[in-house]
Amino acid sequence: MPNLALAQNAKVLRFIPQANLSTLDAIVGTQYVVRNAAIMVWDTLYGVNSKLEPQPQMAEGHEVSDDGKTWTFKLRPGLTFHDGEKVLPKDIIASLKRWMVRDSMGQMIAAQLVAMEGPDDLTFRIRMSKPFPKMLFALGKANPPMALVMPERIASTDAFKVITEFVGSGPMKFDKANWVPGSMAVFTKFDGYTPREEPSDWSAGGKRMFVDRIEWNIITDPATAAGALQKGEVDWWENPIPDLVPLLKKNSNVAVDIADPLGNIGSLRFNHLQPPFNDVRIRRAVLMALSQEDYMRAVVGDDTSLWKVSPSFFTPGTPDYTTDGGDILMGPRKYDAAKALLKEAGYNGEKIALCVATDVAITKAEGDVTADLLQRIGMNVDYQSLDWGTVGARRAKKDPVSQGGWNIFHTWHAGADCINPAPYSALQATGDKAWFGWPKSDKVQAGIDEWYNAPDPAAEKVALAKTNRAAFEDVIYGPTGFFLGYQAWRKNVTGVVKAPFPVFWDVKKT
Repeated sequence: MPNLALAQNAKVLRFIPQANLSTLDAIVGTQYVVRNAAIMVWDTLYGVNSKLEPQPQMAEGHEVSDDGKTWTFKLRPGLTFHDGEKVLPKDIIASLKRWMVRDSMGQMIAAQLVAMEGPDDLTFRIRMSKPFPKMLFALGKANPPMALVMPERIASTDAFKVITEFVGSGPMKFDKANWVPGSMAVFTKFDGYTPREEPSDWSAGGKRMFVDRIEWNIITDPATAAGALQKGEVDWWENPIPDLVPLLKKNSNVAVDIADPLGNIGSLRFNHLQPPFNDVRIRRAVLMALSQEDYMRAVVGDDTSLWKVSPSFFTPGTPDYTTDGGDILMGPRKYDAAKALLKEAGYNGEKIALCVATDVAITKAEGDVTADLLQRIGMNVDYQSLDWGTVGARRAKKDPVSQGGWNIFHTWHAGADCINPAPYSALQATGDKAWFGWPKSDKVQAGIDEWYNAPDPAAEKVALAKTNRAAFEDVIYGPTGFFLGYQAWRKNVTGVVKAPFPVFWDVKKT
């Protein structure tokens, strides 16, 4: 019996995610924690590897017409959903239609779309009015909203309503019966999944599952999480706070490493639709006083190898990184000038609804710094302590603050999503169709369009310099700095890799 118990235990992976899982819908729920769950349950036509290259996933391959307007995809034979139904082009068409409503790249495709067709059970075609060379990035990107493939009956759900049936064709099934929001989420191996033959690499390649069950344990207190990992009550902690890393490193049974070499960009997100941040002068006043160093020391600590000041909306160290226009974040902070600009803009002490997810260490630290910053420049702060699920629902509301809306919330963007505009939903400035905060800037969009149409890497770099400058001029959001994060796991767990999200395939437990 003891050997049987050990064997069973080796087939169960216990994981502490970054936050509570309040939904599984990665179209409506765009939080990373939702994405991290969804990519186990639903597959995509393409995936993106560690070289940031799109690779066939559900697709076997594709052909592009000579004029660049027609994309024809062949599906891998034998793809099935968790309910046993065959994956058909009608399911893909319905899934992409729903995704196109909410995603910035999907919206670009929809604006140029002539038709989507499925001439046979293994062929899917997209016909465009003009070439769209970034198509594979759109279909394979791993930041939400994602082009996840689900059965037609589920994909037909309104894109602004949360799905309630979680049937995909990915390597894991979601155990809805044992889902306790705020406590536990359970995923079980889908025996009908056939991995691709090539090795896995981020969201691409063969997704081979070596555990039968993955249990997400929602533990929001860092000290409790650290204790559970050290005692062997859990196997893997997605984002241990830096203060506890030295303690974890002393435990001979625990491994600690950087989670993602491309890091993260902290984000102070303004609501551009509601006063006072509908006035660009108010947003600029905040940036004039914003100290990225204050944010980074609060989020990561004093180890400067883990963070850097970065006056940019793009990921440091990547080919198109630029600081053009970022002077507003450099040098001594200008508190008096910020106060003067607030006065010029007519700010008169109105309450600022600062929505802070205090159950997530990163957003709690950022929110505390922002509260102090706003008070320093004379703003009236209404600090609202919420959980991450509530912030996720609240930030989608466009109502006035008096009717449940908001002024500021904090989040962060994976560096892999900020290398260029293709996966970068948070940079889009299309107004009502943009990401939460709904910024509108014709200059930013012009720079993004120039990047999409750039004939070579040099032209892409020029386009992104213009985009960065415009994003600071119109203050799309407030970048609070670049930082790396840790992950920690028990040493009897192998196969943990560095990636922008937890990669569960190829992970083994002994």
